Amino acid sequence: MTLVSRQSPLYAPQLGAVIDLIGQTGFCPALTAWLQAIVPFSFTVIFGYSGESKPIDIFDTFPEHRRRVFVTDYQEGPYLLDPFCQSAVRPVPPGLYRLKTLAPDRFYQGEYFRTYYKRTEIAEEIGFFAEMPEECHVVLSLMREEKVFSRTDFRRLAAVAPVVTALMRQQWSGLAQDFTAQKVGRPEITGQGLDRLTRRESEIVAFILKGYSAEATGQALNISTGTVRIHRRNIYAKLGISSQRELFSRFLAGVVS
Repeated sequence: MTLVSRQSPLYAPQLGAVIDLIGQTGFCPALTAWLQAIVPFSFTVIFGYSGESKPIDIFDTFPEHRRRVFVTDYQEGPYLLDPFCQSAVRPVPPGLYRLKTLAPDRFYQGEYFRTYYKRTEIAEEIGFFAEMPEECHVVLSLMREEKVFSRTDFRRLAAVAPVVTALMRQQWSGLAQDFTAQKVGRPEITGQGLDRLTRRESEIVAFILKGYSAEATGQALNISTGTVRIHRRNIYAKLGISSQRELFSRFLAGVVS
């Protein structure tokens, strides 16, 4: 029989506590402690997703003065543009991902990143993705304030990803019922002129704000880059705006849960 070596992330004694606490309130703190024993990080947050419904904040370790940006503001609308949210509901295969590998080609020049994400003041975010019954998904994010996760850090966490995602599936198999019980639904876009946009124009707006270039948007929608730019000019004219920042502000003001 092959034993787990003391150098293996699976050797961490905290793993036993995680398994013992499946289905109990102490599960999330125990899971966090085990992952911290493998690779240190600043914060963790676990969100449950169901399509474009407002995500459920399952657990987080943010201090109160930071929680507004990471959770409250996020749930008010920015989550719709988040690469992690978009990748969860797409969905991507279960496993561990860096944000930058899931982000659109112009993400770091996009207004979601510049106006919202930079306010989090973190160096990097990575996340474990797991799929639940009834098209629900859970993302367990690990965040660092000072420096990005090294290749070694990522490799150590990726090695336990199958265990982490299996634990997540066991713990949150009833997530769909939580969305029903909390009456969490899809937000509506009302006012701010956004409700007057055509379906195609609304699609273009979503790609712009997520950080897709005109070229990437065209590829995703199977239209030419020139057509994307024409739509963008028409959208700006219809809304009476001249910048992506104004478009992002209209979007946030128009989202009603």
